[in-house]
Amino acid sequence: MINKKEILKYNSETISYEIIRSKIKNLYIYVKEGKVTVKAPTKMKDKLIQEFVNKKAKWIYNSLKKENDKKEEHIEEEDIQKLKIIVKKYIEKYTKLLKETPNKVRIKDIKYAWGSCSSNRNITINQKLANKKEEVIEYVVLHEMCHLKYMNHSKDFWNLLENHMPEYKKYRKILKE
Repeated sequence: MINKKEILKYNSETISYEIIRSKIKNLYIYVKEGKVTVKAPTKMKDKLIQEFVNKKAKWIYNSLKKENDKKEEHIEEEDIQKLKIIVKKYIEKYTKLLKETPNKVRIKDIKYAWGSCSSNRNITINQKLANKKEEVIEYVVLHEMCHLKYMNHSKDFWNLLENHMPEYKKYRKILKE
């Protein structure tokens, strides 16, 4: 096994990678824990390896970015506890204002949405909101509370939401970024 360090330029980024040569037939690229490793056959010319890596530069860059984004998504338990307090505060506020009460309120990791409201009147808030500003959290809580009155996204639903939070579009946009 012969190891060699190399550098790849992509999107004004400098990405270092390590070439490990071994008794294999094909080239492989691995991205793990922020490190890029290229496994290559022992006798393959450096030029062919570099051409292969350059062709895969976009994939390498996106893989590193995706890995980094996942790290940033990690939420500490204390942040989830703070989120629970904020959510509770706004559930209480909008329960009084809308005269609607949810059955249950849960905070958990949701893959598909920032929040949801079931036909059983259960509200689920995405724990990833712990990394967002309080106004954005309030928007999501209000959005789900409005579903207790309107189980759809009709004009009446949006009017109700806007009556209680005229600037809601600003927060909605933040969540779509």
